[in-house]
Parts: sequence; structure tokens; C-alpha cells
Amino acid sequence: MNASDHRGLARLTHWANQLNEGVGQAISWLTLGMVVVTFTVVVLRYLFNMGWIAMQESVIYMHATVFMLGAAYTLKNAGHVRVDLIYRSRSKRTQAWIDLWGSLLLLLPVCLFITWISWEYIAASWSVKETSQEAGGIPGVYLLKTVIPVMASLLVLQGLSQFLTNLLYLLDGETETAGQEGN
Repeated sequence: MNASDHRGLARLTHWANQLNEGVGQAISWLTLGMVVVTFTVVVLRYLFNMGWIAMQESVIYMHATVFMLGAAYTLKNAGHVRVDLIYRSRSKRTQAWIDLWGSLLLLLPVCLFITWISWEYIAASWSVKETSQEAGGIPGVYLLKTVIPVMASLLVLQGLSQFLTNLLYLLDGETETAGQEGN
């Protein structure tokens, strides 16, 4: 690979990292929304003996959205749980090989499988414009289910970014590996 190929790959990884960083920061505001709505649900229930199913379900929707759309951001920032027993004691070069193969052989196939296996599930939900089973619940269940392939797509982008970052590190040894914070 020549220097211009490296710059093109570096731009691609930078773009994927920036996208997932932006999504992660934007979605983090939903955690504040969850706290506010949960507090409101509790106050309404125990002080005023009132409640709305849609408000209670919105906490579940927000939680699911934060979890799914925040997964790639967490991966980008090395926040997922990993078995560091072996990994931590290895050289940066060995860690780059582990991350490279982990992205290629584990992360990407799992994300593609999630997309493939959820496709009919989501399509069926969209075909009937699935709503909550509870009276007064949120009508957009199909929209929440759509977040599943979005999650997988963001993880694929981040996995490709990590793969390319580690590949570039192994080729020229100058850039940080993708498992390092700050990409």
C-alpha cells in the first residue's frame, strides 16, 4: 500500500469514528430523558396515584435506544467488557493482531447475522405498523425494532474502522491501535 492509500483508509476510519462519536454523544442525552421520565412516573404514581402506559413504555424505548445506538460508541471508546487476562500483557503489535482478527472473525459476522436474522422480524412489524399491546401504549413498536439493524450497521462501521486502524498500525506502526481511546 502506498501513502495515499493509507491516507484514504485513515480518512475512512476517521469518518466512522466521528459518526459513532456523534451518535454516542447525541444518544447520551436520552439517559437524562430516562431519568426525568422515570422520576415523573414515580412522582405521578406515588404522590398523585396517576400513570400513563405510554410514559412508562417510553422509558423502555429510551433504554433500548441508548443501549443499541450506544454500542458502537462504547466499542470505539474501548468500553466493552473484554477478557484482559491475556490481552493486557501483550505488546501493542500483538494487541493490534488480536483486535484485527476479533473485528474480522467475531464482530463483523455477528453484526451481519443480527441484521439478517432480524430482517423478517422487523419487516413483519412494519407490515402491520405494530403498536403496543397495552391500551394507551406507544404506537411505534415497529420504529423501535428498526433500531436493531441500525445498531448492527454502526457496529459494522466501527468494526471496519478498528480493522483498518489496526491494519494500518501493523503496516507502518505509526498510528494508535483502534482499541486505544481517542480514535
